[in-house]
Amino acid sequence: MADIDGVAFTRGPGMAGCLAVAANAGRGIAAATNKPIVGVHHMQAHALTSLLTESDPPKFPFLTLLVSGGHTLLLLAYSPTRFKILATTVDSAIGQAIDSVARLLKLSWHDENGTLIGAGAALERLAASSPPAGVPIPTIKPFPVAFPNLLSFSFAGPKGEVNRMLGKLPPDAVEKDEGLRIAIARGFQEAAVAQLEEKVKLALRWCDKRGVKVNGLVASGGVASNMYLRERLTLALQENPEDPIPLICPPPHLCTDNAVMVGWASISRFLAKDHDPFDIDLKPTWSLEDLSSEDITPSGTPSI
Repeated sequence: MADIDGVAFTRGPGMAGCLAVAANAGRGIAAATNKPIVGVHHMQAHALTSLLTESDPPKFPFLTLLVSGGHTLLLLAYSPTRFKILATTVDSAIGQAIDSVARLLKLSWHDENGTLIGAGAALERLAASSPPAGVPIPTIKPFPVAFPNLLSFSFAGPKGEVNRMLGKLPPDAVEKDEGLRIAIARGFQEAAVAQLEEKVKLALRWCDKRGVKVNGLVASGGVASNMYLRERLTLALQENPEDPIPLICPPPHLCTDNAVMVGWASISRFLAKDHDPFDIDLKPTWSLEDLSSEDITPSGTPSI
């Protein structure tokens, strides 16, 4: 503990109870060791992780796609503290929808060795798998497109479509028909990822119209560890072969919530001796745009 110069913790956004646990632990450690504290914005920490993990980190400005169980955000990052929100979800976050579909398909969240891998990895594995010999994969109706040509996300639709499909079948249908289960997993995953692809392309167009040169797309959050998503985003960013945009993703183990990203996001403030008081309030609701008092562009959902 003598080597620690300060204690960082997540100040928000998030569930109030979870934030309180982290804040109380951080304050307790800092008080016991007479160290300063810094409260960090959860999504800022995700957005800046690649500045630590990449040997050639992205240059500002860059786009950031933050996809997790609680958030789906598409941001334009001008600096470590200046962000413009280009798109967010009007209902479910993509990770929440993935969890729900995994439950509907009655997937185990553990691998064959009993290790917990989570709903996202379980669904991704199922979608990439093949059924037993002789079991066909049926063709299912394409999932509806959410908010085409608009910078806005919605994952309640694809999740609801899975619910409607299963509602027309016997309760044990997906357990007895592995081909059907694979078809639904693939259909949902393709629809969810296609939505992310489209919004990224719209965001690039939005930036281009305003003369903003985008230097990369950073994808972070737990869902960003999905390899199919990474493949599709890479292809989407290479549509203009004369000016391809790099996709930057932290290592999968640093895509999910972790202490490394919180510590990294706090370093500049510690170096500047910009510490928080011990009675600092928590922010369960906290927009990334509020990190900077400087108004970059008009507020509201951008239009194409």
